[in-house]
This record gives sequence, structure tokens and C-alpha cells, in this order.
Amino acid sequence: MKKNQHQGIKQPWPTKDAMEQIYEMKLWGTNYNKFYSGNGSHLREIVEPYLKSVSEFLVSFKEPLIVCDLGCGDFNIGKELVKYTKQYIAVDIVPALIQYNKERYSLENLEFQCSDIATDALPVADCAILRQVLQHLSNAEVQRIVSKLNNFKYIIITEHVPQGDVEWNRDIISGQGIRLKKQSGLNITAPPFSFKVKEEIQLNYHPLNNGKEALITTCYRTF
Repeated sequence: MKKNQHQGIKQPWPTKDAMEQIYEMKLWGTNYNKFYSGNGSHLREIVEPYLKSVSEFLVSFKEPLIVCDLGCGDFNIGKELVKYTKQYIAVDIVPALIQYNKERYSLENLEFQCSDIATDALPVADCAILRQVLQHLSNAEVQRIVSKLNNFKYIIITEHVPQGDVEWNRDIISGQGIRLKKQSGLNITAPPFSFKVKEEIQLNYHPLNNGKEALITTCYRTF
């Protein structure tokens, strides 16, 4: 679809509908549960290093943080992080998925919310986690989310990105796919987002596809 400087890529249907379709049609695969957020949330060789690095960050604070998981998916990863937080607020755009998670996970310091993080107000928290979420969204939606991230002192973002000569933040239509086919990835500190941070620390680097791609988890401090 063509675009010009005055018009971005058009979204053929709302992101909520697209995400509901992904789960209904098992486009990210299945483990025979009703909802499955893909191998990146379930493969042991990916999940364990991620959990180790993020849990080490969370326990480094004298006082546990309030954490907001933006795009919590099937919660296979989030359920392992709750114990390291003062409060864990898990958010997703798919109502049936949130209801499913509520029925499966019940902890005193855990709360689930159904919300569109691009258009709705975000919960108040010390730290936001966006794990392989922004990569599925159009630049317009990412920009709306990024404009609200200054409310969090810490932001932990994981993105699946190509290696080598990368053109950051090429636009896509929100949905199942990501920017890899365009030799692009999502980086909130690069244009057009140019998100300003006080500090940037890489928490985890996981190579994929013989080093041609990687899952990179970065922690940003905003103030």
C-alpha cells in the first residue's frame, strides 16, 4: 500500500480485532491451550535467560517495584515475575484473553486489566514491561504509546530485530507480522520516536537464526 509524507499506512481493521483473530486462528501456534502467545513466550532456551535477567533487575531494588506488563499475552512469562514485585498489573487488548488469565492466575499482588495501551490511559507503576509488543504495531500506535512512557521510571522492552545493516522503525500495519522482512526493527530511541532516556542498559541478548536476528531486552531509565 502506497503512502506519502502526509499519510501513514492505513489500518484495515482495529488492532483489537487483529489480535483477537491471531489467537482465534492460532497464527502464533498452539500448545493446545485456548490462548498461545507464540514460541518466544514458551521456548525454554528463550524464556529462561530472559527471566533470569529481568528477575535480577527487579530484585536489585531495596523496595519492590510496581510493575505494569503492557501486552501480557498468555502470561506464561509474567506469572514468573509477579513474586519479585510489590504489585504486578498485567494488561492486554483482548478481553477473552484477560478473562482466561484471570481464571488461571490468582495472586494477592496481581491484577489483570483489559485495555488498548495505544488509546487508553496506562496504569500507574514504577516499571513498564513491553515484551515483543511494539514490534507488532504501526508507527502511529507506537508513537501514542511512547508518548506515555515518561510516566514510568524504568521501561523494559524486548524486540525481535535483524542484525547487520538495519533501517530502524519502518512502518507496518498492526497485526501478526513484524518488521524483519523489511530488514527493520523497533527502537524507541531512533526516529521517528526519538524517545529521550537518562540511561540505557542491555539486560539480555539472545541470537536467533544463526546470528542473523536477535531478541534484545533493554532497560531504559527515564528520570
